[in-house]
Amino acid sequence: MEQDETTMEVDVSRQVMALRLATGLAQGALLYWLYRADRGGWWPAGSPYVMTPLLMACSLLPAMLISAMGHMAPKKVAQWMAAAAGVVLIMALHAVSREAGVVRSVGELGKGAFTSMSGPMMIFGAVFMYIAHSLVMAGAADKRRIASYDTYFELAWKLAVQLMFSAFFVGALWLVLLMGSGLFSMVKLGFLKQMMEESWFVVPVICFAWSCAMHITDVRPAIVRGIRSLLLVLLSWILPVAALIISGFLCALPFTGLDVLWATRHATSLLLAADAVLIVLINAAFQNGHAKAALAVRVSARVASLLILPLTAIAIYALGLRVYDYGWTSGRVIAAACLVVASCYALGYAWAAHRYETWLCPIANVNVAAAFVVLAVLLALFTPIADPARLSVNNQMARLEKGRTKAAQFDYHYLRFEGQRYGHEALTRLSQQTTGPDAALIRELAGKALKETNRWQAGSQLAAVSITDNVKVWPATTRLPATFAAQKWSPIEDAAVLPCLLIRGGSCDALVLDVDGDGKPEVLLFNAGRYSAAPLYAERADGKWVVAGHLDASGSECAPLIEKLKAGQYTLVAPRMKALEVAGQLLQFQSEFGAEDCKLIKAAK
Repeated sequence: MEQDETTMEVDVSRQVMALRLATGLAQGALLYWLYRADRGGWWPAGSPYVMTPLLMACSLLPAMLISAMGHMAPKKVAQWMAAAAGVVLIMALHAVSREAGVVRSVGELGKGAFTSMSGPMMIFGAVFMYIAHSLVMAGAADKRRIASYDTYFELAWKLAVQLMFSAFFVGALWLVLLMGSGLFSMVKLGFLKQMMEESWFVVPVICFAWSCAMHITDVRPAIVRGIRSLLLVLLSWILPVAALIISGFLCALPFTGLDVLWATRHATSLLLAADAVLIVLINAAFQNGHAKAALAVRVSARVASLLILPLTAIAIYALGLRVYDYGWTSGRVIAAACLVVASCYALGYAWAAHRYETWLCPIANVNVAAAFVVLAVLLALFTPIADPARLSVNNQMARLEKGRTKAAQFDYHYLRFEGQRYGHEALTRLSQQTTGPDAALIRELAGKALKETNRWQAGSQLAAVSITDNVKVWPATTRLPATFAAQKWSPIEDAAVLPCLLIRGGSCDALVLDVDGDGKPEVLLFNAGRYSAAPLYAERADGKWVVAGHLDASGSECAPLIEKLKAGQYTLVAPRMKALEVAGQLLQFQSEFGAEDCKLIKAAK
């Protein structure tokens, strides 16, 4: 009887393996078809309302299907996949809708769905599906809607380890294939190298290897459990260090003040990162609530649970200051959503730390509740409910209408490239505005923003850049050439352009000198404070200034030499090594003088 049951289990395992591998092959075939359609312009490439949902579904759902096979009844698997596909469809259709009518910028033109797909949408979509799949799998295992925390812990960490090692397996396989292609290439056989450059080989192989790894890690639960336990124990011993560092940071704030924190301009993101680190490390120590931990780890976990609350409170205050001064942006809306989740953890963990249990048992309930909060927040962000672009555009427009933001200072560039279709519609309305204060100025600036084609170059900001204010010329008696100061610089067209030529508030040092002796000045530009390889700008016959060469004076050790240059203590001499003329072109030998030579000069003084 036992032998018959074992045989049935083997048969089931083989069937599950076959289905999983078939799923991987099907995923590879579908992704290859979508990739070729995207590159060749076939259907559904021209139909974003079809292409984007298919691409998201083929990227996210197969891994969930492979994981569910063998652990859920076929009917339950079908129901869960249908529900997950519905969520993916809603997110994908909204992603297409929010970009409808938006003209792409230079650098984005010609990109298909594979290269223009929103990275945050795919990442957060994967996070949503990971959490939801873990909750559903745990509920199916316990046969109830809310499973026990032990089951949540086991399945969530098992899936995380599976995904991590599946990625490792695919990477290792690809390295072996690269080695094989190199070996065959040495004997003049390039078939493997050519295959690895073809999408019909690359996409199916990656998907098939992924499905193999998911199956292997699934049928070896003891190995996965052992890896998980080792990883969590190692992470738990980092908790005392993290708790000590963050405690020291919070204790130092009353003496340093918060102004130095606000000066970083990314205080909220840093504080949220600290929250995330503490939450991960606390759970690494807590595990399923039954793991034994050293006294130092247990004390650190309780202290860390209390530290999350002040960190979150300061982050909320920091974000509130930025929003009050400048209004909402997409990034700030996302930060606020993260703070909602962080607040759940902060309040829940602080409550758990004040309980009298010997271990932080109540955080199990907090983790489960927070998981549902994360799902709700993500669903809101990637649907019309709380679309960051829509909320931020509405807020910025309200600030403009109420006069909190002046028309000349309003960020039209943000609406053009970050506001999606909401920003485009708002700019269109502003470009047609005929009433209200500064209507003419608003129409003009909104019209210019609608014509902008470069996401990374804000026309309103560049127009206000004063090269003469940003660039300090040495010696002080010299002046920048008028054509150099008047040129409009572009980070796309001009190589090695420094920030002082592009943005307000940039700072550079410049030397005006005639390097080639043709009677026309060149400009040697130093990035103030960093003295790296300095570009030498020369004026072409058409009047445009371009980079003609570089002066290698990198490292702080060369600062004394730079100071002598700025003081005018230099002479122009012929190079010690002649140049090579080849086919009418001069090839100049580069000096090996560098930072080490600067150290020797400094030591000799």
